[in-house]
Amino acid sequence: MTAAAILVFAAVFAAAYAGCLALAEARRSPAAILKGRLRRMGQGEPEPQPDPELVRRENWGHRFFIKLPLMKRVTTLVERSGIPIAPPIVVLATAAASAATALALYAARGNLLLAAGGGVATVWGAKFALAWKKRSRERRFTEQLPDALTMISRSLRAGHSLTAAIELLSEELPEPAAGIFRIAYEQQKFGVRIVDALATLPERIESLDLQFFVTIIRISSETGGNLAEILDKLAETIRSRLQVRQQVQVVTAEGRLSGYVLIAMPILLFAVFYIMNPAYMGLFFTERFCQIALVFAAVAQCVGLFLIRKVIDIRI
Repeated sequence: MTAAAILVFAAVFAAAYAGCLALAEARRSPAAILKGRLRRMGQGEPEPQPDPELVRRENWGHRFFIKLPLMKRVTTLVERSGIPIAPPIVVLATAAASAATALALYAARGNLLLAAGGGVATVWGAKFALAWKKRSRERRFTEQLPDALTMISRSLRAGHSLTAAIELLSEELPEPAAGIFRIAYEQQKFGVRIVDALATLPERIESLDLQFFVTIIRISSETGGNLAEILDKLAETIRSRLQVRQQVQVVTAEGRLSGYVLIAMPILLFAVFYIMNPAYMGLFFTERFCQIALVFAAVAQCVGLFLIRKVIDIRI
């Protein structure tokens, strides 16, 4: 079996299985369940008896993917990015895109090394997109957290309970803060203590400020104290840190722009020269020494990007 046939099989299999999983997830979505229930009510059909098993039975595909070594990290990344797609579907869609990219490059150039590089680049691109989505969601949550703490403080001063304050956050705040606090409120409705429900929130979004908030709530529930005043001080501290972070972003803007230019310039120049003279630049994909030089250049670019990010990434 040739490499092209293997790539075609991998791409078709991954795409087909991802489609099956997506269809299964869509049929089990709340909207699909509600639509089916309304249809049965309109036709006068009896409501099906509930399954005696409380735990949802997963198919063999879900069980297989859950047992994969890296699946836990992928699941955490997908959940923290906030995209409404099941992690197995993300994995299979990425695998299908990677195989399709490798197949296209192999069919166009006939170079197995180039095809493998394109497939790996596709996987890294998907990982980068999820990581960017995750950071963007965390940044929005951090910006919304001071207002959330202020709302809790005012609710407590008005005589409301902490549970009522969390419910108010889930209704009034924009996403993603509303969704995060809504999870804690829904858990509380099923009998979980509100303190324990809030303690699970740092697992759903990476935020040091949220961990401070959870710690304050836990200590206050055990020892007492003026929780409203403490939350006001925490909100003021977070706002001050956000202001300093914005100032740092302004100061380091020139360095970040220079880094992006230095990283993008070799890639763009290589693409331009390849379009102008494909026969000459094509030696980088056919000659052994040129292939090694191309790999070394790619590694050097990655190292340079890492060093530049270390210089301009100032944590506050």
